[in-house]
Amino acid sequence: MNFFKKNIILIIILFSINLFSQTSPDYTGGFKINFNESGKKYLRIISWAQVQANFNNNAPNQESKTQFNLRRARILMYAQINDDFLILTHFGLNNLKANNMSPTGLAQESELFFHDVWVEYRLVKGLTVGAGLHYFNGISRLNNQSTLNIMTLDNNRQSWSTLGLSDQFVRHLGVFAKGNLGKLQYRVAINDAVVNGLDNRAVISSNEAIYAGANMLGTKTAGKTYAGYFDYHFLDQESNKLPFKIGTYLGTKKVFNLGFGFFAHPNGAVIADSSNNIVGEDVSIFALDAFYDTPLSEKGDALTAYAVFQDNNYGTNYLFNAYGTGNMFYTHLGYAFAGDGTKTRYQPYISYMNHTYDATSNSRSNLGLGINAYFSNNNAKLTLEYRNQNFGSITENLVSLQAMIYL
Repeated sequence: MNFFKKNIILIIILFSINLFSQTSPDYTGGFKINFNESGKKYLRIISWAQVQANFNNNAPNQESKTQFNLRRARILMYAQINDDFLILTHFGLNNLKANNMSPTGLAQESELFFHDVWVEYRLVKGLTVGAGLHYFNGISRLNNQSTLNIMTLDNNRQSWSTLGLSDQFVRHLGVFAKGNLGKLQYRVAINDAVVNGLDNRAVISSNEAIYAGANMLGTKTAGKTYAGYFDYHFLDQESNKLPFKIGTYLGTKKVFNLGFGFFAHPNGAVIADSSNNIVGEDVSIFALDAFYDTPLSEKGDALTAYAVFQDNNYGTNYLFNAYGTGNMFYTHLGYAFAGDGTKTRYQPYISYMNHTYDATSNSRSNLGLGINAYFSNNNAKLTLEYRNQNFGSITENLVSLQAMIYL
């Protein structure tokens, strides 16, 4: 059965690569099969891969400082039978490295899994409802970021603010509504929280919460999450057909959006009270952000800018990996030099993140300096990035080179 499934997937990949390796000026978004003359009944297939070479000066002594990483390998398919119905299926793998590969490809961390599977129906103009494993997230633009056109090497990690804590790789299982009211776009969702989240620590303190409410208190008490994101489009209007937010338009649109988002998980965290009983604490995250992308000249120079301020409440003195109760500020700025999409085009950029925590006086900061070389706009590019990360006495310098092709 596994042999059959893997060969079917391989056939799909080879089929899409052989037939649809177009350059961006002629690119129409993967392979589209029309089932009627109007093109309103169709199936679209998109595939992409990102491969990295990473140099980490802070690697453990027993590990090589230079390692390779299959950052993402994905296939996304969506289909409509008319303008009102849509089904989307998205599967792949992430972060395949030497230490999680297996001899037969059957290890849990190296297997393919579903990132998204949802169905939706447009009730009226400006209102669509859907259900399934979906990416219609709240909080910020970066919590809804597309991985096809991120301007920096990768997304700001802390902006995927519930990854593995209440969801499956930034996807929740639930229901959503999306649409627009004039220039205001919206998405809201009610979801089930994952029970077996990444934070599996024991509750040992009345001064430190852990994110395990659905597991320890049960899904009746802590099983639902609520999310929403609202952004006002002052200039060109962006599409909200799919949930994935564009990272950079390279000057093909003039966009200025202001957004507000939230995430709420009642009793999502747990803590010990004065009698050492486990009690729930509400998780709540709010953010304000701004996105600006514009051409700067007739030749094609373009500017991309983004900033977000986020208030994180994961419970009392919560601190786990990169996540913690406190405040976060993140911004990035990129300048794309003129180009026509068929020749190499360069985009240097800078990014900065600072995250403060209630649990410690130490703040976490990331500074990134990088450059994109576009060979076919966002469909084929190389990214070279230097990143400096600091948290207390820990300093890490990382140099990454990433190649991406998106067909």
